[in-house]
Amino acid sequence: MRDNLYGLILSDRASEEFEKDYEWYEGEHEGLGERFAEAIQSKIEKILENPYHYKVTRKKQHEAVVEIFPYVILYVVNERAKEILIAAIFHTSRDPKKKFRK
Repeated sequence: MRDNLYGLILSDRASEEFEKDYEWYEGEHEGLGERFAEAIQSKIEKILENPYHYKVTRKKQHEAVVEIFPYVILYVVNERAKEILIAAIFHTSRDPKKKFRK
């Protein structure tokens, strides 16, 4: 197991989105929720390894596309505190303007 340079904070919004979408996928097909969770976790690990790899959208918010599932992870890097705040786990079929709501 490796030590990350950055700590991780999951916003309430991101946590709620993840839980709701996990339940939906698991309800659609047993095990699909687990695959969704693994895809999200894998992308978060990549973000922690290299947070500046992903494009900056607005207000210094980065956007990382999740493989397999139609989601992006929106996050902000706090370099001073060495923390990454996951602001949202956003389904790409939703109104893009809502990605940046608080």
